[in-house]
Amino acid sequence: MLMKAKDNKGLNLVAKGGGMDRLGEIKVSDGVIGTIAATAAVKVKGVVGMSAGIVDGVVKLLTGTQLIKGIKVEMGEEEVAIDISVIVEYGAKISDVALDIQKEVKFAVEQMTDLSVVEVNVFVEGVEIIRQKEEKKVR
Repeated sequence: MLMKAKDNKGLNLVAKGGGMDRLGEIKVSDGVIGTIAATAAVKVKGVVGMSAGIVDGVVKLLTGTQLIKGIKVEMGEEEVAIDISVIVEYGAKISDVALDIQKEVKFAVEQMTDLSVVEVNVFVEGVEIIRQKEEKKVR
């Protein structure tokens, strides 16, 4: 049996019963939840990347290790709520992309942490026009 408790740095998963209670604790931080959520979100078709927010009317696109800055995690004892700020590709149907983000993030976090994801709020903060390079045929 796995008991869950929260401390100020994230989630404590404490094994109880069946002779396992001597093994110790497993702690999952808010940052780990954020990394899982960000990684799942950027894999969704139509997502260009995570957003750090809007400053002076300009949206900053996050890449690499900065992805987590586009995520806000609120953890309870056995559940988690996640806010995600993204930039989508121009032409993508925003409602479909947002729904796919919610599904993928919920699935990834629940599968990896055994937490219940109670909500995934998606904030679309920008649209990026992706220009494809025109290939010239050389003959």
